Amino acid sequence: MNRYIAEFVGTFILMFVGIGTALYDGKTIGHAGIALAFGFTLLALVYAIGPVSGCHINPAVTIGLCVAKKFEWGQSPWYIVAQLLGGTCGWGTLVLVLYLSGKYDSSMAQAVANGYGDNSALGVGIAGALIVEAIATFVLMFTILGAIDFAEYRGFAGLAIGTALAVANFVAIPVTNASINPARSLGPALYAGTDYLSQLWLFFVGPILGAVIAAFVWKAVAGNRPAMTVKVNQPG
Repeated sequence: MNRYIAEFVGTFILMFVGIGTALYDGKTIGHAGIALAFGFTLLALVYAIGPVSGCHINPAVTIGLCVAKKFEWGQSPWYIVAQLLGGTCGWGTLVLVLYLSGKYDSSMAQAVANGYGDNSALGVGIAGALIVEAIATFVLMFTILGAIDFAEYRGFAGLAIGTALAVANFVAIPVTNASINPARSLGPALYAGTDYLSQLWLFFVGPILGAVIAAFVWKAVAGNRPAMTVKVNQPG
C-alpha cells in the first residue's frame, strides 16, 4: 500500500505544482517557466519517492515499464488508479483555492486543459496532436529506461528524467498544452466542458503509444544487456 500512496502523493504534487504554475501565473512565466516547473518537480520527486514506488507518477510510464519488463503487470492497475486519483485531486485542490476566493470560472480550466483542433493554440489537428504527444512521451520514457538501466548512472536519474520532461514540454505546450501524462489531462478535462472531455481519449492514447514504442526501441538499442529491473522497498 505504501507504493500506491507514494504514487498518489507524487502525482498530486506534480500536478499541483505544474498545472498550478500554468493556471496561476502562466501568462507571466510563459511556456518555458511552466515546462521547468514540471521538470524540476519531477526531478525532486524521483529522489523523494523513487526508492518507495519507482516514481512513475504517470500511467503511460507504468505501462511502458511493463512492456520493457522493468515492472510487473499485476501491480500496474493499482499504480494507474493511484496516479489518476492523485492527478485529479491535485487539480481539484487548485480549483478549490480559486473557488473559495470566488475567482474560479470554467474558462480557467479550458486555459490549461489539453486539446487539439480549435482547442490547440496552433490549431493542430488530431494527427499532429497525436504525433506530438507520442514523441514527447517517447523522449521521457526513453530517458527513463536509459537512466534506470545503467547502474553507474542511477544517481543522476532524477536530473536526466526531470530534464527530459521539461524539454518535452517545451515542444508540446504550444501544440496541445502538453499532456505527456494521462493523469495530467483528466482533471482539467472534467472541468473544462464537453468539448475538451470528448478529446480526452487522445491524451491517453498518445502518451501510452509513445511510451510503448520507447520500450520496444530501448530493448532494440540495449540489445542483450542483462535487464536491471526497477526495485522498490518492500512494506515492513
